Amino acid sequence: MECRMDGRVALITGASKGLGKAMAVEFARSGAKAVALVARKPETLEAAKAEVEAAGGKAMAYPCDVCDPNAISYMWRKVTSDLGQVDIVVNNAGASATSAFESITDSQWQADIDLKLMASVRVTRLAFPGMKERKWGRVINVLNTLSRAPSGGSAPTSVTRAAGLALTKILSHEGAPHNVLTNALLVGLIESDQWVRAHARSGTNKSYREFLAEMAAGRKLGIGRVGEAQEFANIACFLCSDSGSYINGVAINVDGGMSPVP
Repeated sequence: MECRMDGRVALITGASKGLGKAMAVEFARSGAKAVALVARKPETLEAAKAEVEAAGGKAMAYPCDVCDPNAISYMWRKVTSDLGQVDIVVNNAGASATSAFESITDSQWQADIDLKLMASVRVTRLAFPGMKERKWGRVINVLNTLSRAPSGGSAPTSVTRAAGLALTKILSHEGAPHNVLTNALLVGLIESDQWVRAHARSGTNKSYREFLAEMAAGRKLGIGRVGEAQEFANIACFLCSDSGSYINGVAINVDGGMSPVP
């Protein structure tokens, strides 16, 4: 089976590093007409753009703080002016923010909601009408396994990601009659820039690979290792292609079996 995206334009938030960049590169390899890369920092976006183009695709970089609704509106106007219609939206922007419930302030709650929920709402709201009119569209909300299996100390992330699950189901129902399919991918332990930063902060003498191996062992991953960004991108590519044309409204754990909830 070949997953192709010929003629499709994709927009990915949080696209400059990690999972977002891996998806952008895989979409390019799979024939996407163009990929709009959205993230905050112009310098990292340009580096990601070069990698996507090296994979044989067209990429455009759009610096944008997705917590700012005005910035999202401006970005959308630029993307559609440059690339025309947007067929695929991947809501990937976000960072893990967890703490004890009583220590989380109102401003921290609001910041997490703006980043992980409202950014997805605002970007998808702009894309949805055109997808429905053209009778083809794909939306992927990148969440994490805490959205279905939260633990103590996992707020605010687990709460905003759970809201992302509800959003996914609502969009799947409203888009289905128009061949606009919405699904969620739930991240477990997968290599990303956050683990590179965590390794640097740890002050350990162990190599990055040793650090990841210890992390996998500590979480008792039966598969025995941390996942690779490419493995995540493969699933996203399938869902965004015509090969995934009968998958709608589901949340798929991409976690090597770590989550207690299937």
